[in-house]
Amino acid sequence: MNIVVTGGTGFIGRALCAALFQRGHEVTILTRQTGEVLHQPGAQVKSLQWNARDSGPWEQALEEADAVINLAGAPIADARWTDLRKQLITDSRVLTTSLLVRALSRRSTKPVTFISASGIGYYGASADRSLDEGAARGQGFLADLCLAWEAEALRAGDLGARVVILRTGMVLEQDGGALPKMLFPFRLFAGGPIMPGSQWVSWIHRRDHIGLIQWALTTPTVSGPINAVAPEPVTMKTFCEVLGRVIHRPSWLSVPEVAMTILLGELGTMMTTGQRVIPAKAMAGGYRFRYPTLETALESILIGTTRQAAGG
Repeated sequence: MNIVVTGGTGFIGRALCAALFQRGHEVTILTRQTGEVLHQPGAQVKSLQWNARDSGPWEQALEEADAVINLAGAPIADARWTDLRKQLITDSRVLTTSLLVRALSRRSTKPVTFISASGIGYYGASADRSLDEGAARGQGFLADLCLAWEAEALRAGDLGARVVILRTGMVLEQDGGALPKMLFPFRLFAGGPIMPGSQWVSWIHRRDHIGLIQWALTTPTVSGPINAVAPEPVTMKTFCEVLGRVIHRPSWLSVPEVAMTILLGELGTMMTTGQRVIPAKAMAGGYRFRYPTLETALESILIGTTRQAAGG
């Protein structure tokens, strides 16, 4: 396939582009950088410059594409949610997706597959209720963001494109995302759950996230929202217990909810509430998770890496 990727230099995107390249696909990244983008040895992909706001020569890449994968967006949890930060988070997703769909509308060739990111924040806080792709939208900033984001992506369906929406949970790997931040206090023997501890964590190993994207690319019957999470969500308390067990550290020092509120404001509510999300479509469609349980995922990331470094 000829595949165009936005957000291809990010935590998920760089690994995805390397995997697509290794599968023999021709990959072009739309990026603010210029020249070749090197993801890992032997995996160079083409890049075209854009600013994610304006039309330009980069649109020619869409004319020739079989698929577009849209992962662009400013980090959600890297800074306190001020009004300015919320606007940046929103514009970097909603306006960018709108720009891509408008560019697709000007194609002269047949429709493409359009895979666009979203988040499980769509469902809002769910207490103990299991949520599949048919669950209703929740409330709050993230739910409103995801609704607007997905609405722009779904406009590509009006053009005849096959649209897939990836409602992504916590993506786990050692070189980015939430896991390195969670590991730090555990390494100091000061790890533990964010209270109340009963909130659900819907997670996925990055390899399975990439696997789901590759599955969606090659499965023409797949469309609409897909929950990009592992089949076994866990509570925050269990997550931290498993993490501690895997790296042989205690999980005893809990973080009070009020501390998260003081430190992060509204963003803190994302840490103290959660969603129990199930990947119903992926499982029904035959996708086989490489890491279906948290323990196998963390062992692969943390123990497997140590063994490789030691030559084991």
